[in-house]
Order: sequence, then structure tokens, then C-alpha cells
Amino acid sequence: MIRSLIMQAQRAQLNRRALLAGAGAGASALALAACSTGGGQAKPTPAADKSSTDKTLNWANWAAYIDEDDAGDYPTLQAFEEETGISVNYEVAVDDNNTYYGKVKDQLALGQDIGADTVCLTDWMVSRWIRFGYTQELNHDNIPNIANLAPALQNPDFDPGRTFSLPWQGGFAGICWNKEAIPGGLASVDDLWNPELKGRVGVLSEMRDTMGLIMLQNGVDIAGDWGDDEFAEAIDLLRKQVEDGQVRNIKGNSYLEDLKSEDTLAAICWSGDITVINAEAGDKWEFAIPEAGGTLWNDNFLVPIGSTRKTNAETLMNYYYEPEVAAEVAAWVNYITPVVGAKEAAAAIDPALAENQLIFPDEQTLSTAHIFRALSGAEEQKYQADFQSILLGA
Repeated sequence: MIRSLIMQAQRAQLNRRALLAGAGAGASALALAACSTGGGQAKPTPAADKSSTDKTLNWANWAAYIDEDDAGDYPTLQAFEEETGISVNYEVAVDDNNTYYGKVKDQLALGQDIGADTVCLTDWMVSRWIRFGYTQELNHDNIPNIANLAPALQNPDFDPGRTFSLPWQGGFAGICWNKEAIPGGLASVDDLWNPELKGRVGVLSEMRDTMGLIMLQNGVDIAGDWGDDEFAEAIDLLRKQVEDGQVRNIKGNSYLEDLKSEDTLAAICWSGDITVINAEAGDKWEFAIPEAGGTLWNDNFLVPIGSTRKTNAETLMNYYYEPEVAAEVAAWVNYITPVVGAKEAAAAIDPALAENQLIFPDEQTLSTAHIFRALSGAEEQKYQADFQSILLGA
């Protein structure tokens, strides 16, 4: 079951995060334009590697996705710099797979440097980059710790043998709530629609997570054979909750600020984020996979085609595949680590950490996670446009 679920995650078309709310029609057009396939253009040529003389690296990643101390520094990254002599510029530059791709796709098509030597993106977007020739082939000789990659993640259909990508973290989408305001807790997505929570509910601007959870609540197997009717039923339900004022906001990362300010008391959310917000603002929130199930996704390292520091990027990947380092990151971000041996290393840090189901899920936990099935190009544009119409009207 575990192998099957994680292999599904590698084939799934799931975004991790989105930050489109409030961006206006321009964001809508960008998101839809980013769905374009690039036609039959010639694939660009990889840039020459200058890592031997240029000991720097630019890493583009999502927010709250690496260990961070009270001073705002990244301890494992500082240790990497000291160990290797490679200076890393870590940028929280990815707000959403589609919008990030929309910003860099023209440069990628020309084989130009996009300002990142490695970037972590979600499976379905990784598949697109590989298909268009926008990534560089990895030299596994520079990544001996790839031997620690979980077996179930070694041969996804979009990148057999991990020729172009390497997993960074994975996780769940579920529901969360303010424990002080809702002492009885929540069990299902339907609980978000309780009249007592009117105007205090947030949902994610990531279509696959918000719609995935609503469809699961409606009894739909989101990994199975469903179509326009099932999606339309869920869209109609969400539109009603927005128009009736039950849903206050549809946001990406900034949904955490709404929870902190108590503008929202409950939300559809991402698993690791709730651990982070509890650490930052007090232990006030609870995360749960709904009774009907949550979604499961995975993000991956890539080396963009125009990077001149591929070996430096591979050195970074190798470092983060050391079990002790992976465990340290997992202890902070609380997402699923792909590194074999990290659980044992985590147990040495804190035995309770190794039992955390958000980091090291067992078969029972994974059985509650579902994969939003892959969409055709036509479905992608139709469903995203339907969802976007609600987002822009919120």
C-alpha cells in the first residue's frame, strides 16, 4: 500500500502551494497561459558547468520549507557552506508552480539562466520541465547519497531512474482549526460549513487540494475515474459557500496570516505549515486529515537548463540526502522526508519525532491520503478556469 500510494504521488498533478488570491485578472491569465505546452520547438542546450571555478549556488524554494533558527538563519545550509565552501543564496521564490513557470518559461525555452541553479517544484510541473528539455541531466556520481532515496520514489514514470530530478519533501493537505475557538475540533470538510463559522473559513487557492478535499467529501475517488459532473458538483458547492459568505478567503501561503490574526478560525491547509505556525505563534492550531481523506503530493529538486553550477547543485542534493541532515530538516518543516535512514536519525534526536505521522507516515496514515488524478490538457484548462472564476470573485 505504501509503495503504491507514493508511486501515485509521483504521477499525480498536484501543486503544493499557490499565492494567487488578490492578484487580479493578470494572475488568472498568467496561470492559464502557463498551461501551454510549448509546441514542437527545439529543446535548448544545457549551459556549460563552471562549478569548479564558481563556488556559489542559487536555490529557489517555497516558504517555510527548510530548517530555520530564531535569527532567521538556516542551520543545515550554513553547515553545508562550511563543509563545501559553496556559498548559497537561498530564495523563497516559488509561490506556485504555475506562476513560477510563467515567470521563467521564456528564458527556459531559450536555454537562458533563470537566476536559480536548483528549484523545487511539484511532480506534474517537473514532468513538464523534463518533457520540454528545460532541466539538466543529473550526474549520479556527484550524488552518492542517492542510494538513500526511498525505493518507492526511485522510478516515477515521468523520470525513470531519477535522471533529471530528486525528491525534496512531500506532504498532505487537510483541515485545521483554532483549538481555543473550536475546542471540539473538526472531523470533516463539511464541518467547515457550520453556520457558527460563517465568515471565518479559509480555503487554499491551489485547485487540486481544495477541490480534492471537497470531492473526497462528496464520495469521489479523486485518483479514479471521475469527470466533469463530479468536478462541477464540487465547484457548485464551493461557489455557494463563497457567495454565501461562509468562506472568508481563498489564499496560498498567506492563509497562515489569517489564522494568526483570527480572521479565519478554520481552513483547508497544508500539513507542515500548522507545526510551523504553532512554533511561531503559540500552540493554538490543530491539523487533521479529514474523515473522507486528504491529498498527497511531492516536490523535487531540478537543475534548470541555463544553470552554470550543476555540480554545485548536485553537491547540495547529496548533502541533504545524508540521513542526519534530512532528519534535522524534517524536524523543522514537518513534511514527509524521502530519505531512508532519516527516521532512525530522527529517533536519536527525539523518539517522538520518529513517530510523527506527518513526517514518517505508516501504512494506516497513508491509506487516508489520496492522489488527485492526472488531468489532460483540456481538463487542466477547463477545471482551472472554473476554479479561478471563484477565486477572482471571492
